[in-house]
Amino acid sequence: MTRGNQREKAREKSLKKQKELEKKKVSSAKDGNKGMSLEERRARDAEIMRQKQEKKLAEASGGSQEGATGGASK
Repeated sequence: MTRGNQREKAREKSLKKQKELEKKKVSSAKDGNKGMSLEERRARDAEIMRQKQEKKLAEASGGSQEGATGGASK
């Protein structure tokens, strides 16, 4: 019975260590950023933010007009 507890504790310790290592990764080593330079990442992120802003503006302005058009434009 003691062995099972040791294994469980070792798994918990290993999991905690893996999480800490994941937090310490530099941004260029993370999965979504592999092979990209800092400038490329910045350009990608800026484009994503522009798209989000446009979508939010469209929802804000489209929400007030949607009632008049019946929402058939979607």
